[in-house]
Amino acid sequence: MKRMALCVVLAVIVLFGFSLPAAQAQAPFKLKMSWQPEHETFFPWLAKQRGWDKQEGLDLEITYFDSGMAQLEALPAKQWVLGGLGGVPMVVGALRYGAYMIALGNDESITNNVYVRPDSPIAKVKGFNKQFPEVYGSPETVKGKTVLVTTVSSAHYALSMWLGVLGLKDSDVVIKQMDQASAVAAFEKGIGDIVALWAPHTYAAEAKGYKKVADVRSTGRALPIVLIGEKEFCDKNPEIVAKFLRVYLRGVNFQRKHGSHPEVVKLYQKFMKDWGGMDISAEMAKLDIDNHPVWNLEEQLKLFDASKGMSTAQKWQTQIAEFFTAQGRFKPEEFEKVKDSAYVTDKFLKLVKTPIPTDELK
Repeated sequence: MKRMALCVVLAVIVLFGFSLPAAQAQAPFKLKMSWQPEHETFFPWLAKQRGWDKQEGLDLEITYFDSGMAQLEALPAKQWVLGGLGGVPMVVGALRYGAYMIALGNDESITNNVYVRPDSPIAKVKGFNKQFPEVYGSPETVKGKTVLVTTVSSAHYALSMWLGVLGLKDSDVVIKQMDQASAVAAFEKGIGDIVALWAPHTYAAEAKGYKKVADVRSTGRALPIVLIGEKEFCDKNPEIVAKFLRVYLRGVNFQRKHGSHPEVVKLYQKFMKDWGGMDISAEMAKLDIDNHPVWNLEEQLKLFDASKGMSTAQKWQTQIAEFFTAQGRFKPEEFEKVKDSAYVTDKFLKLVKTPIPTDELK
């Protein structure tokens, strides 16, 4: 009897001694992430819905932030280690915290816009600067006006680029810092003369009849959403970063194949409502998808290729840093630290396992 009891005990020890570590080894890696209620977040959200993250051994924890600067404030405490934000706060993240730019999220060159009311004198002047014929306004109609904007953001970059086309600087207008939702609400109440917004708030502005006077592309620049990584985490866990990028780029492939198909639009509306807290129409959802071009892995590797000098992605980031230095937002000594955009790296993209799946609608 004693021998049988001993055998049972040994069997239990062997069973749990070997099965528990195996179960623990299979548990997905919890990945703390920071995102905003914008197009780029649709891909990690969709990955959660469809279990793409689990297939890579990950568990994406998608935390909500209302701006890139708010995300950066949470980075030193490591509330998150990977995420998506604008090219403008990316420069700040690299400067202050040594963060990496690990990939591109989407192209936001036509979704960071400057608006005025339809009866504004600014809307009556087009092509003041002959090099930028689609830009509205003039020094006389803009100088001294009050602007509502989320400062040090992609929308702020659009604003500053617009002012630059007109021969003006930030100091030539009165800037009022507001988050995006507050800026839309305040402008509707008659506060301010100009408002700078990013999508999907841009669609709300256009639905209210506001006049777009400029976007980043019309001022001759490019502006990406980028994927950011906390340096220490990325250096210690390159394979985890690569797995996440594979998940994200799976979403890119999904959009490239299906575009704004009605079923994708429904998914996008659900994402915006359930995670972003915004109830948007099917038309707005379709616009947001169509107005955000994305790059697949092969295209990203080309944009990040620095084998013959600065890569295209590095040049985009350097242009942002140059402009904000000229505006006095960055000190010359700060610019020196980021002028070569060495924080823009393709080393994690190169680790992504291929081929990346391209999924069907359902």
